Amino acid sequence: MDIVGQKITVEMEGFSDIRDITDHVRQFVRENDFTEGLIHIFPIGSTASITTIEFEPALVQDMKDKLEEFAPQDQTTRHGQTWGDDNGFSHMRATMMGPGITVPLHNGKPVLGTWQQIVIINHDNRPRERAVFLQVLGE
Repeated sequence: MDIVGQKITVEMEGFSDIRDITDHVRQFVRENDFTEGLIHIFPIGSTASITTIEFEPALVQDMKDKLEEFAPQDQTTRHGQTWGDDNGFSHMRATMMGPGITVPLHNGKPVLGTWQQIVIINHDNRPRERAVFLQVLGE
């Protein structure tokens, strides 16, 4: 068994911008010649999430709408009042979604459904360069 990790960065807009990073994950696996194991994908920062979704425009917008219903960006938070950054909603969204995911690796490929992509969501209230740590445990 080997463990290999790598940080990637993704330029993102704010307010729950969603970006497909599936190709980054596949490339990382190929470059390191893994065939079997587990891939962990973890966003570095407390205002981002990693999940899977069918990455198509209508569902991406539906997801953004639901996140807005759950934790509205204009909702006053104690965090925003304390720090003056008005991004308390982004912390709540990221916390409730969870930070990272683990995806099985089989025959050199992440095990994903036909319409399932790995995405990062930048919940913060500003554009950011989001860092994501990819780590494979396998052979």
